[in-house]
Amino acid sequence: MFTNFYHFGVYLQLENEDFKLVSDCLSGNGRSYEVLVEKYHKIIFRLANKFAKDFDDAEEITQSVFVKAYENLKDYNPKYKFFSWLYRITVNESINFEKRKKSVEKISENFRSVNDDPDKIYDNNALSDVITDALMELDMLYRMPVVLKHFLDYSYKELSYLLGVPEKTVKSRLFTGRQLLKDILVKKRVL
Repeated sequence: MFTNFYHFGVYLQLENEDFKLVSDCLSGNGRSYEVLVEKYHKIIFRLANKFAKDFDDAEEITQSVFVKAYENLKDYNPKYKFFSWLYRITVNESINFEKRKKSVEKISENFRSVNDDPDKIYDNNALSDVITDALMELDMLYRMPVVLKHFLDYSYKELSYLLGVPEKTVKSRLFTGRQLLKDILVKKRVL
């Protein structure tokens, strides 16, 4: 799915280009940020669409990601890839969007299902909230691979590319992330 462009020279050139664009933007050159948006819009939209599974929702998330990134550009640490930083914002914005959307849907669902067993509705909603909360307790290092692999069905190869680490590292982080998630759910008496 992704072309492998980890060739050292190309990779370094892409990172230097992003760093220059961020620096120019922070110096007041708004066109530099437009270039970054144009460069990453498609891939951020695809990621958001994997979360939302709805074109309009994915576009809303994408827009939110670029607004949030712009507002926090001064906090970007250039020792990390710009795409990785943008990617983390996308994951967090997607999760927050889904939380907001689910809370609206819960209200609607509860009104629609008046004849359903109220305890069952409550239990399902509570379980979903507990799992989401448990995921949010995970360090981002482990949360991202778990969410992308198990909720969005990314392959190990895709995860390796997106996270910028070897597949073995992805597998290790997934294993650790699942163990930590299990421990959190045991503490919450869900498992």
